[in-house]
Amino acid sequence: MRILVAILFLLLAFLQYRLWVGEGSLAEVNNLEKEITRQEAALVDLKKRNRALQAEVEDLRSGSAALEERARSELGMIKEGETFYQVIDQSQITTQ
Repeated sequence: MRILVAILFLLLAFLQYRLWVGEGSLAEVNNLEKEITRQEAALVDLKKRNRALQAEVEDLRSGSAALEERARSELGMIKEGETFYQVIDQSQITTQ
């Protein structure tokens, strides 16, 4: 009878070990669920970014306003007859 109790106790200890620490344990499942949540949040952010980029591509293909705005902001281009003023912040000027 004692051998049977010892065997059952060892079996219980082994199963408890696997439940709490081993492969497929509750801690591992919890960590994987947190990782899934993080990945889903990242996926939502990437989908938002893709929609914004797709809208920008459509604007650039269809109209000249978006193209003109991009040329002004990124390339520093101005229209004929306009005057360009550049404001320099004193804190950005370095003396050598």
